[in-house]
Amino acid sequence: MNRKTLVLPAVIGLLAPVLAACGGSDSGSGSGDAIVVGTTDRFTASKDAPAPLDPAYAYDVGTWNILRQTVQTLMIQPRGEGEPVPEAAESCLFTDSGNERYACTLRKDLKFANGDAITADDVKYSIDRARAINAEGGPVGLLSTIDTVETKGDREVIFHLKTADATFPYKLSTPVAGIVDPDDYARKSLRDGFEVDGSGPYTMKADVENNALVNAVFTKNPNYKGTLKVNNEKVELRSFSDADAMGTALSDGDIDVMSRTMAPDQIQKLSTSSDSNVDLIEMPGLEIRYLSFNTNAATVKTKAVRQAMAQLVNRSELVSKVYGTEAEPLYSLVPASIIGHSNSFFNKYGDPSTAKAKALLTKANITTPVKLTLHYTTDHYGSATKQEFEELRKQLNDSGLFDVSIKGELWETFRPAEQKGKYDVYGMGWFPDFPDADNYLAPFLDEDNFLGSPYVNSEIRNTLIPESRREADRMSATTSLTDIQDIVADDVPMLPLWQGKQYVAARDDITGVSYALNSSSTLQLWELGRGVSG
Repeated sequence: MNRKTLVLPAVIGLLAPVLAACGGSDSGSGSGDAIVVGTTDRFTASKDAPAPLDPAYAYDVGTWNILRQTVQTLMIQPRGEGEPVPEAAESCLFTDSGNERYACTLRKDLKFANGDAITADDVKYSIDRARAINAEGGPVGLLSTIDTVETKGDREVIFHLKTADATFPYKLSTPVAGIVDPDDYARKSLRDGFEVDGSGPYTMKADVENNALVNAVFTKNPNYKGTLKVNNEKVELRSFSDADAMGTALSDGDIDVMSRTMAPDQIQKLSTSSDSNVDLIEMPGLEIRYLSFNTNAATVKTKAVRQAMAQLVNRSELVSKVYGTEAEPLYSLVPASIIGHSNSFFNKYGDPSTAKAKALLTKANITTPVKLTLHYTTDHYGSATKQEFEELRKQLNDSGLFDVSIKGELWETFRPAEQKGKYDVYGMGWFPDFPDADNYLAPFLDEDNFLGSPYVNSEIRNTLIPESRREADRMSATTSLTDIQDIVADDVPMLPLWQGKQYVAARDDITGVSYALNSSSTLQLWELGRGVSG
């Protein structure tokens, strides 16, 4: 292992002891100098998506990373992973044996950043608002098990659920359950633009150019009350057009930390670099990439076409050629490190085989080559995405069974087009809302799924997902979860490709970098401080 690379353990719960990635003390920065963090995440407002930072609408890792700094939730995922703990709440628990009634008591004297008091009514307003707006392609599906929200006095909130949901505490840790001020967020409409107000550890000021947020300055919120220790006074999040520009800024000293998404060649270069001023930290990650199918589209409506693609794709070759050691082949929507994972696609299809793929198409009377376009986003998941799709095209076309072309679009064009069903086959990534198998299945397969997928399997929706959610002991949910994964492998509404690691590079006077991202790719800016270089 290169001396400037720290590899954090992948086992949930073992992150806490590993703190020595960078020089200096973990006591945080005492100066007023902002710590500058680079990202390639792009934040745009458009006609199709005018409210990118409204908690009722936002549903991607970049916008959620802004909201997690500013909008407080009742629960939060703890520093060293594990089950969520109270944040805006003083306590939260199921009050029945069936996991259908969940009660939270707010912290005393909780306030928004502007000084206004937060009451139970504000929590109810925020949750009810997100459910009522029901933004297309948004995160409202995370609240789907809520029947009603009740308040008692100023501090008690009671959630009555439609059905048992052992994952509900996790869902209350996500930004869609964030507490917003009714004075700033209208009940029936989204808040356009880039303003964000809440009671989180920071307030935010956005620098906007051409309807895009290019810089966000987070300033410590003096009214914040919660579990987090904020180790700095100010952090600046700077958006870059690509990984190369972000890397140059780190080399030139214009930024202190380089976060997602770094290019594979950058990671390789930094891992072998002799530069003593920059540390590279490898962290366990739960990101996945997959192809999704519009199962109503004529080109892929027949299951055999999708199965043939699953039979042909060589994940090991794809990962080796494009991502190297930064990713691993994935044979399920659920990553290998998550309880309930099953290698369902490998179990069904085994190694790649042109002969088996041809037999599937022949049996279904499909004329070959099947002509398809694979769509991908050029700017949302990193610079290697184009190369990934070039390799997928090559693998499918080399079989002689497909005639595949590829087309890339900017995320601001790609995402609305995907939601409107304009793509037959398209590539997507997923960063989990919380580390549970349910969150790799329900968002794609349940009603109100975030893809707007037309695929429906009644056994999954009506039986298997509810069964799995009844089990507080997640090992006990394994049978239901495995059955879901097996059905997906047979029907192929999505085709999982790989799961990735994650990396952060930082100048060696920045402390707390080991916790800058958790396994769900949540950016935890409050962990960063400025110590001593060298």
